[in-house]
Amino acid sequence: MHAPGERIHGWQDLHGDRVRRRPRGWIVYAVLGVSLGVSTFATPLGPDIQASEAWIRWLPADLPSGGYLTLRNLSNEPRRLTGASSPEFGSVSLHQTRDAHGVSGMSPVDSILIAAHGTLQFAPGGYHMMLMQPAHALHPGDHVPITLRFADGAALQVTFEVRAADVVP
Repeated sequence: MHAPGERIHGWQDLHGDRVRRRPRGWIVYAVLGVSLGVSTFATPLGPDIQASEAWIRWLPADLPSGGYLTLRNLSNEPRRLTGASSPEFGSVSLHQTRDAHGVSGMSPVDSILIAAHGTLQFAPGGYHMMLMQPAHALHPGDHVPITLRFADGAALQVTFEVRAADVVP
């Protein structure tokens, strides 16, 4: 037998009752475990990138749609947008419409730089997100989550409103 109050491999005998002694650093381990687990998911950007006016041009059937929004970089450092994804679409890519010698065409872009304290406008005829392979039929008035990904590993989830093709903000 052990004397009352004597520690026995993490157990403490208190008046004949055995009580599990919690390590003092359990909070540190819990916080560390949660932080490491969260780092494998999207890291929120916080207030340094703001999204507004997010909308999707609705097109019938399985036609590709365009996603548009305004991004404001409130930080002192430039930020590089490198991609986007959505559970509502099989493919989301960054594109730019360009006019070359009077002929308009669009092409994919790998990334887009948002200057420090700058604004990036996604609009018809310019930068946009090409949204392909919808998971199900969308209709004007629906809301769609799209996660924007940045070069530093951060991500920003933005809710886009689906609007009819003839409704432009």
